[in-house]
Amino acid sequence: MNRRQILRRATGLAAASIATPLWAQSAGRIVLGQSAALSGPAAALGLRFREGAMLHFERLNAKGGVNGRQIDLQSLDDGYEPDRCAENTRKLIEGGAFALFGYIGTPTSLAALPLATQAKTPFFAPFTGAEALRAPFNRYAFHVRASYYDETAEIVRQTTAIGIKRIGVFYQNDSYGKAGLEGVTRALKPLGLEPAGLGTVERNTVDVDAAVKAIMAGKPDAIVQISAYKSCAAFIRAARKAGFGGTFYNVSFVGTKALADELGADARGVVVSQVVPFPFTPSSQVAGEYLAAGKAAQGDKFEPNYSSMEGFVAARAFAEGLKRAGANAGTDALINGLESLRDLNLGGFFVDFSPTRHTGSKYVDLTILTADGHVRR
Repeated sequence: MNRRQILRRATGLAAASIATPLWAQSAGRIVLGQSAALSGPAAALGLRFREGAMLHFERLNAKGGVNGRQIDLQSLDDGYEPDRCAENTRKLIEGGAFALFGYIGTPTSLAALPLATQAKTPFFAPFTGAEALRAPFNRYAFHVRASYYDETAEIVRQTTAIGIKRIGVFYQNDSYGKAGLEGVTRALKPLGLEPAGLGTVERNTVDVDAAVKAIMAGKPDAIVQISAYKSCAAFIRAARKAGFGGTFYNVSFVGTKALADELGADARGVVVSQVVPFPFTPSSQVAGEYLAAGKAAQGDKFEPNYSSMEGFVAARAFAEGLKRAGANAGTDALINGLESLRDLNLGGFFVDFSPTRHTGSKYVDLTILTADGHVRR
């Protein structure tokens, strides 16, 4: 799926989702609610995550669902804006959503989680690694992916291991960007280091000139980016034009394929941390199942990517917890079912929940983008 197709699908899906009425669960139906960026500068993230989740949910539904009930994922567009996300969340809860699933982003998830908690509605697998959503412990929040602290710690470990000590940070000026900055700062502190230059960008914008100037003044040898794919791509181009010859590192939320598509040939050498296994070849069992599901659903048009892989993994984990909750389960039974997923092996990716731990994974890997848009391990 190319960028134009993504944008067309964003417009159509957003309109269709809002027009579709929400109905409470029935004996044969489980409604999950999702607020996500389905349009705007971060649309590829929401569309791809949903696409991956639906690969698994549709496969389950074709086989009779979970405990005899079909899974119905209702998705509303928030454009990656917290106020719209909060409004969507109220609609989803009031419309009878059994659980909230696959929210996209830190500022949006932070707007939604208090509403979910107040309504005692499970909030499962948000596409964010922010610590503010994980601590303090929340009985209703479950996180499948590793945290931004885990990702940035691995980036700092690898950069400093090869002698790079001057690390600048380009970050989105909101809760997401600040969470990533905190992760880099925490990882550098035990080494007696601190960021060599900071620069910010506003959410859903690409005005990066001031950030480039501020960070270049610190003479970094590497730059960690904590923002969305459009602003990160704009920064990379501007920084290289300004003479930066070092390496750019991004956390997983950037959207690897979206960043590669945005950069084109300029993607060469850009590093991205990943929180799910490599999705482009069947190098793990879960990747093989994901690729087979995509091929069955879309044929040769299927384009694997990390964002939809994460949606697929999240759907698999949720469905297993729902299965263990039993037929006609309520909220408490679902939570108990999810908490019973102890060291669950999904085929090379492990999810480990318990009654006192709702952060399922610490899996982190680093990949490198090539000039032809491919991802190299």
